[in-house]
Amino acid sequence: MSTTSSTNPDIRPPAPPGPPTAEGTPAEAGQRPARLIHNEATTEIPVHLLFRDDPDPAPVPLRPAVVARRQGTGEQPRMRRPVAARPRPVPSVDPELSERPARVLPGGAGVAAGVCGAAGCGVTSWWAGVVPPLAAEALALPAYAGAGLGPAQWAAYAAAGALGLFGFGGLARGRTGRAWVLGLFGRYRGTVRRTGLMWVNPLLLRRRVDVRLRHWRSEPMPAADGNGVALRVVTLVVWKVRDTARATLGVEDHETYLRECVEAALARVPVEPLGTLRGSADVAGETLTRLVAADAAPVGLEVFSVRPVRVEYAPEVAAAMHRRRIAALDAAQRASVLTSVVDSVEDTVTRLTMRGLVQLDDYERKVLVKDLTVAFCAGRGDTRP
Repeated sequence: MSTTSSTNPDIRPPAPPGPPTAEGTPAEAGQRPARLIHNEATTEIPVHLLFRDDPDPAPVPLRPAVVARRQGTGEQPRMRRPVAARPRPVPSVDPELSERPARVLPGGAGVAAGVCGAAGCGVTSWWAGVVPPLAAEALALPAYAGAGLGPAQWAAYAAAGALGLFGFGGLARGRTGRAWVLGLFGRYRGTVRRTGLMWVNPLLLRRRVDVRLRHWRSEPMPAADGNGVALRVVTLVVWKVRDTARATLGVEDHETYLRECVEAALARVPVEPLGTLRGSADVAGETLTRLVAADAAPVGLEVFSVRPVRVEYAPEVAAAMHRRRIAALDAAQRASVLTSVVDSVEDTVTRLTMRGLVQLDDYERKVLVKDLTVAFCAGRGDTRP
């Protein structure tokens, strides 16, 4: 049925189709048929009446978008120019600050200087006549009345005492795996890596640095997995001090700096709980090692490995993730059992049919499959011995 309106002159019934001509067009080729929309009730509505009262659409500025490749035309998509990422600032220290060996003397020189200073003080005391008689007799010193403590004697005392103090005060013992960073009035004067007895200028400020291979097990640090779930990660860092000057003078505390670098790397690298994905811990460890080594190299630290040794969910999400993991394991177990049951039923029915033991139509086959499935599922679900 067609619905038309006698009051609206714009709505006209469509012209009945005439006999086709040789060109396959209607008989009235001079009149163009109206564009119509047919609904489910075969009601014909002219298209131009649907949008007659709508306002003109406002132009919307369109941004250039990436157009996918058209199938079968060989046309390549127009790719948007990649935006260069802003480089992350690299930590840097004074380029002139680098480790260099300090000037030290063998320990024998310090001992000799100290002995000479002590001997000079003794000779000056004998010269001044202040040596006790008992000490003079014990040392077999020649008798001398003494000139008294005058300016010359005090000057000799000062020189001998200074020599003895510098000689004995500069003695130091170097140990394997330890180094001293020397400074004078705030200026770096060199690093001592020697072992054994040596003499170091006592006016220099000494700062001991451990240059052995060290490992550090961190406290639980905040991290996240690939889905953004909060984690607590304990890492094992293997490192050592490569440049003592930069590690001591280029940063306030190189151990604290290393700890902050590890925490910053964990904030950028997703870490998966141990045992979830094979190789995920190795991939995360390699990425963490690369990032921490790049951040710690400018301050004289050499990082060999950063490995997550314990990964657990944060306390606020631990219970929910535990239930989710148990549900995932249960679902995987059910899927495995169902696959095994289906394979067993298929194998049983195929063997019975191929060997000609039974002749089954469609109904009997469905019943047999149902009974076998129930039997296998009940047998696998029974956990009693």
